[in-house]
Amino acid sequence: MELQEIQRALDLYIRPSTYPVAIKLVSSMDELPERARRPKRDWRMLMPVCQGVALARRYGWLIGLGAEDMLCPLGGLTLGFLPARTKSLNGRFNIPFWVKDREIGAKILQDMPRLQYKKHTHIVLAPLHRAEFEPQVILVYGNPAQVARLIQAVVYSTGEPIASASIGGIACAGEITKPLLTDQFQFIVVGAGDRAFAQTQDHEVSFAIPISKAEMLVEGLEATHKAGLRYPTPSFLKFQVEVPQSFSELLDSLRQSD
Repeated sequence: MELQEIQRALDLYIRPSTYPVAIKLVSSMDELPERARRPKRDWRMLMPVCQGVALARRYGWLIGLGAEDMLCPLGGLTLGFLPARTKSLNGRFNIPFWVKDREIGAKILQDMPRLQYKKHTHIVLAPLHRAEFEPQVILVYGNPAQVARLIQAVVYSTGEPIASASIGGIACAGEITKPLLTDQFQFIVVGAGDRAFAQTQDHEVSFAIPISKAEMLVEGLEATHKAGLRYPTPSFLKFQVEVPQSFSELLDSLRQSD
């Protein structure tokens, strides 16, 4: 399916307030688009993956990130840019810092989905409508009502609920790594760094679409729209409201005047 068709369907049926993001992992620097902005090279700064996503979806920029650009170790780990050394995943670094103890932290890091180390060297992020490459994942941010429409579109064809394995942080693992490993849709309640560093708003959640499932999603969006599901969600308004007694009295008086 052409990317323009996917974009049109998302614009028509979902109306996201930020650009859907096309995502691709590449295996060498030579595969990076020439126009891709590189944080360390171009701006002399490092950044987490979620910030790169935000630049693509809010600014419409083409972004390329590699191990050399990583500010967040968790993004580097989940994408396979950095090695998952046992001594680094035993909880001694107090990451995540907000869990009960180091054992819980170790469990989260060890259970985090990870791509094979060094299988890919860089991630490419672009607004879907400007992507000149075949993405592996399309990421859409929206409010719960918009994401509900995406979920309905999938359930139309599968009859199966969309599972969410959100832990309130490390959103990139659910948004990118997990769809790549499972080839399944993912619904992510983002939190922690995504909200603090990438400035994701309180009302926003995300939905990851494996490119292999994009045609199914578009078909479901079209069919469920025809069936009456919409965004913005239609309100049922065909009923008589209850008004104050004074309204009724005045109405009666006005009618009597005629």
